[in-house]
Amino acid sequence: MKQLAPRITVDEKVCFGKPVIEGTRITVEVVLGHLAAGTSVDDVARDYDLRREDILACLAYAARTVAADQIRAVS
Repeated sequence: MKQLAPRITVDEKVCFGKPVIEGTRITVEVVLGHLAAGTSVDDVARDYDLRREDILACLAYAARTVAADQIRAVS
């Protein structure tokens, strides 16, 4: 297991190596999908038995990941 960010880990044996909330099998992708669909932070936390800090860690990880990407316009 490797820690990618606070509360976010990756392990090739867990969820096909996707980033997950530490100590769970809940992927960052699942959390972000729910937030993007309009589910509130508190509802996601309740539905998945997570802490608010776990959800915010997913957002912080996603923000850092996007900031590191090189964006190329498609013409």
